Parts: sequence; structure tokens; C-alpha cells
Amino acid sequence: MHQAIASPGYGCDGQDTLKTLIGIDEALSRIAAHAKPVGGTEAVSLGQAVGRILADPVRSRSMAPPFDNAAMDGYAVVTSALMGNGPWVLPVVARVPAGEGTTKRLFGASAARIFTGAPIPEGADAVLMQEDVTRDGDVIQLHRRPAPGLNIRRAGSDMAAGAIVLNRGGRLGPREIAACAAAGAGIVRVRRRLRVALLVTGDEIREAGGSRAAAQIWDVNTPMLTAALSGACLDLVATAHGADNRSGLARQLDDLATRADLVITTGGISVGEEDHVKPVLAGLGGEIVFGGVAIKPGKPVSFGRIGSAFWLGLPGNPLAALVTWQVFGPALIRGLTGEAGSGPARRLVVTSAAIRRKPGRCELRPATLAGFDVHGRDVITFETATHSGRVGRLPQADGLMFLPSEAEYLPAQALVEFQPFCQT
Repeated sequence: MHQAIASPGYGCDGQDTLKTLIGIDEALSRIAAHAKPVGGTEAVSLGQAVGRILADPVRSRSMAPPFDNAAMDGYAVVTSALMGNGPWVLPVVARVPAGEGTTKRLFGASAARIFTGAPIPEGADAVLMQEDVTRDGDVIQLHRRPAPGLNIRRAGSDMAAGAIVLNRGGRLGPREIAACAAAGAGIVRVRRRLRVALLVTGDEIREAGGSRAAAQIWDVNTPMLTAALSGACLDLVATAHGADNRSGLARQLDDLATRADLVITTGGISVGEEDHVKPVLAGLGGEIVFGGVAIKPGKPVSFGRIGSAFWLGLPGNPLAALVTWQVFGPALIRGLTGEAGSGPARRLVVTSAAIRRKPGRCELRPATLAGFDVHGRDVITFETATHSGRVGRLPQADGLMFLPSEAEYLPAQALVEFQPFCQT
């Protein structure tokens, strides 16, 4: 087995290379420290709850199952009445379908025809699978003695009455909704949707597919991030194209900050003459929690507040915007919605080829899972370099590999961290 390349922050926080930048883990730590759940909850039916975040725990309203019932179609019997070594011939004295109660009590050597989910007749303590008996008219014959409890689902074996089935902060998917339904929780209390506004800067961008001049490009960030912000716990209240002057941009940001819990911008956060977002933010009395991370691509990524809203500033280049969103966006959403857990976990994978790169920043490069090596570890393939403006091969990528900041050369079959792409 190869040794994983490891250092503090997995190579992403080496202070000798960061200078004024902070590392990925420090940035995530600052987001976690500042991003607390927004107020407001609502009660919704299970049919409307998919993707929402629980505001209160869910408790079982009764035992599940609420009564002893048959785990399969067959015959209920009293095992203590089976004398000798068999075979045994038993009269069928009752029929118990699912959904109907029975007052019939089994006595001695007799059987009841029973169906999956039906209540177990009083006195019976086992259910014989119908394939294990021979029926002739109103009698059955069995050759093997069943064990007490065979094929019986006991009352409360899944959930006890009043038991906590789901904790506060859980995201409701199909599995969680199944548990809620089994607990009798047809209505659940969830966090209100997080109000998000998106502002994309850049004089050169035009709507995808529309007309454009020689020096213009189609807008990738707006549809890309709109898709990323389509989660059920989010409400995208506004999308806007940033004004090309500071006064206009100030009016837009000020307006969006009053309408949203989170304002996301792309572009305009570097140090060039045309990068207006941070100066405008400062002019509006905003706070910058961090302004730049030792990451490639996406170094200018920033986080702070503007008025009562949080602000996440993503780079303008599409791949850099997507990478930084994948790393920091879901963490911020989890904090603001009160979602429990840490999101997609990074794991170690094996590189399919050697890598030569410029050290200094932790590089996050799109990678594709391409099978397993002889040790059963995931193997990834990837491009030979990272280009912050290229997105053409993103559909083939499964996630991001993390290349340590100090690593100039990694041999083939090196172990590196990998984080799968996630949806909010």
C-alpha cells in the first residue's frame, strides 16, 4: 500500500506558502463560526417535505409495528401443540387477511391461514411459510417443527412509542420520509427556506445562446449557479447582472441584502481596477470575514456580511466559481439552514498518472472515478492541468481531487484526497 501524502490541512494550510491567504480548512472553520441558522419554521406535510431541514425532532406516535403481525403469507400455528416428531396434520380453522382484525384464538393442533401484515391470532406463536406446508382441502401437513417466533414481526420491534426517529437538523430524503411515515408523523416542522440572491458581474457576458459581439462571451455562471441553488431548502429570490459602475453595484447589493439571507456574487473580487465588489461592500458597511484562500483555482473567494445578509464572493471564471462553490457553498448553506452533518466526506483515491505542478496553493482539479486498483481502492483520471475558465469536460468529472500545496511532483498511484460533487 502506498503512503498518503499528508500535512496539516492535507497540504492546504502550509503557512510558508499562504502569506496573506488562509487555508481551506481555516476558511471552512470561519464559515462554521459565523453562519448560524436563520430564524423561522413551518409545518409541512410529508409530500412537501422532500429536501427540507427538520426544525424539531420527529417522535414515533405509537409502536411500529403496532401489533404482532405476519412477515409473509402462510399459516399461523401453536408450536407447543406439535407433539412428537411429525409430520403433523393440522386443520385450518381460520383465515386472517391483512387489514382485518381477528378474534379467533388458536387452540392446540390447529392452524390459521394468514397473509403478510395480518395480526397474529391469539395463542399462535409462529408463521409457517406457505411453501413449507402441503395443503389438502381444509388441512395442512408440515414436516419440520417451527421455532417459536418464526416469521412474526413483533409489536414495537421497529420503533417504540415516543422514540426519537429523526433528530433536529436532518435533511428529509426518501429514507427519512419513510421513517416519518412509519412513525405516524404526517406533518413535520422544518426550517423555512433560505432566501438567496445571485449577482453575476462582468460587462463581457451575455445570455447563453444570445447574440454577442466579438469581445463578449456567453454567461456560464448564472445558469450554473442557478442550478446549484435549486435545492428544496433554498428560495432563489433574485438573479441579477451586476452594474458596470460602483454606484449602480452599490444600489444592487444594498437592495439584495434586504431581500435575502445570503447574497452570492461572482467576479469583481480580485485586486484589479475593474474589481468593484469589495470596495462597494466596504462602502455599505459590510464585513469581510476572509478575503482570499490558498486554493487553485479560486484564490479570490471571499466571505462576509452585508447588512443582515451573509455574502459569498466567488471568482468570475466558471470553473473557479464552481470549485469554490463546491468547497464553501454547501458548508455555508448547512450552517444557515441548521442542517446537521458535514456534507460529502473526502476520501483517499489513487492517481492514474504522475502529476507535475507549480506548488504554493492547494489545487482542486476535476477528476473522474475510473474503477479500482488491485487493492480495491478508487482510481481517478484527470486533465494534465487546471484551467479556471474551462468547463467542457465537467460532465465527465465525478468530483475534485485535492493536490497538496507543497507538492511539485506526485508519482502515479499516489494517494490524494477526493471530494465528490454535491448538490445543495
